[in-house]
Amino acid sequence: MTFRKTVLAVAALLASAGALADINVGVVLSLTGPGSGLGIPMQKQLALFPKEIGGEKVNLILLDDASDPGKGVSNLRRLLTEDKVDIILGSCLTPVAAAMAPVAAENKTVQLAGSPVGVPPGQDQWLFRLPQGNEVMAHAMVGHMKKLGVKTIGFLGYTDAYGEQWLKALTPEAEKNGMKVVAVERFARTDTSVTPQALKLTSANPDAMVVVASGSGAAMPEKAIVERGFKGKIYQTHAAATPDLVRIGGKDVEGTYVVSGPAVVAEQLPDSHPSKKAAIDFVTKFEKANGAGSRNQFAGHAYDFQVVMEKIVPVALKKAKPGTPEFRAALRDALEGMGRTVFAHGMMNWTKDDHWGYTNETGVMLKVADGKFVVEK
Repeated sequence: MTFRKTVLAVAALLASAGALADINVGVVLSLTGPGSGLGIPMQKQLALFPKEIGGEKVNLILLDDASDPGKGVSNLRRLLTEDKVDIILGSCLTPVAAAMAPVAAENKTVQLAGSPVGVPPGQDQWLFRLPQGNEVMAHAMVGHMKKLGVKTIGFLGYTDAYGEQWLKALTPEAEKNGMKVVAVERFARTDTSVTPQALKLTSANPDAMVVVASGSGAAMPEKAIVERGFKGKIYQTHAAATPDLVRIGGKDVEGTYVVSGPAVVAEQLPDSHPSKKAAIDFVTKFEKANGAGSRNQFAGHAYDFQVVMEKIVPVALKKAKPGTPEFRAALRDALEGMGRTVFAHGMMNWTKDDHWGYTNETGVMLKVADGKFVVEK
């Protein structure tokens, strides 16, 4: 009897141990294609991700979406069905993240987007954003334009969701501040030239141009505007706050204004800035691993993803075990109840009614000077 009881006890212990599944994190990033300038820095930051959180092993399962929405969705379905992931990070491209969102929601799995993706009202119960919302960044950009006396604006942006969302955010903010968007031109991410659009915009002769593009793709449209002889002010969005803008744009992007999160200019932040400590921690660790000057807006979002996970996982583990619907729901609840949290990219405060979380004080205006990003005073 004693032997039988011992065998049963060991069997029960093994069964219990088997039930304690690892925490599986599905990551979908653009490692090839036009979005690779955003995805690769995030991948490099994730190489520094901890192996354990809350005493549980964490597995990162990373797939390349090739900058393609269809590929992003197929990757997501594989992660959900085959790898049984507990949470999703991705994508770094807005169109890809947007295509993934309904699938993640259908499977009741949190998606932490690495891009400022918008979805119809009421459809973001499972979607949270690591980047700042376009309205928040447009607030900072237009505020800077107002200081410089800008009255008319030209817009050159992607034809996709990122471009559309920025136009919708910029237009009312500009009008509220006595400015007007007088010319709008669009282009596809895959376009290699925007000469016709640049000609139309320069003919309108606005005081400032806003270029809405991302990563390595942000330099080409700006160069086209400069080559057409535009002498006004040029602004870029937070998706362009990467070394690729300066590397590819060269002298043509000197003097460009770029709205950004605080992470990429950590040392230039005043000591009073709440994100300075976290931003310096991000930059120090990332550049130790990847070289001086390698910091990147999107790598900063991956750093903030770690901040999030280290805060919500212990909370969710008190309610359920990894690998279960209950654990996935507990992660969402923990995000909504996370409270004010210091990110490298600003102060985050997600709630049940706000899955963007950043405040209007988030955006930092930078200027490209001598090939470097400098904080505007």
